[in-house]
Amino acid sequence: MNKIVYDETAMKFMVLFETMTKTNLKDCIINDEIIFFIVEENQIAKAIGKQGSNIRNLQKALKRRIKIVEYSNDLIKFINNFIYPIKAKEVINEEGVIKIMTPDIESRGILIGKSATNLRSFESIVKRYFQITEIKIY
Repeated sequence: MNKIVYDETAMKFMVLFETMTKTNLKDCIINDEIIFFIVEENQIAKAIGKQGSNIRNLQKALKRRIKIVEYSNDLIKFINNFIYPIKAKEVINEEGVIKIMTPDIESRGILIGKSATNLRSFESIVKRYFQITEIKIY
């Protein structure tokens, strides 16, 4: 597993997140369209806030879309947390190849994204914590 290094921007976002949500942050990943905040286990409700108030306030402060994901040491649980609110029919780990069975074509399209950008982003984040080869969406 590679050591994760944060730039100044990520550090500022992390401090702001922890200050606004009063939760323990595990990770912050900034990509072109969205900022992912990975919170420690059992911290998701507190991080989101009453009726999503923390998410709205953070999006306003950062002027970016954000997604808050609850970390889990269990690969399958982490993947299910990450793709929420989409509920996978099944998530299978076959020797490092993760297969996600989606309930419908629309969910599949959302997970893959235009030119597979969502899928590649999702895959790189999962690889930060788990030894996987790739993620496939069915």
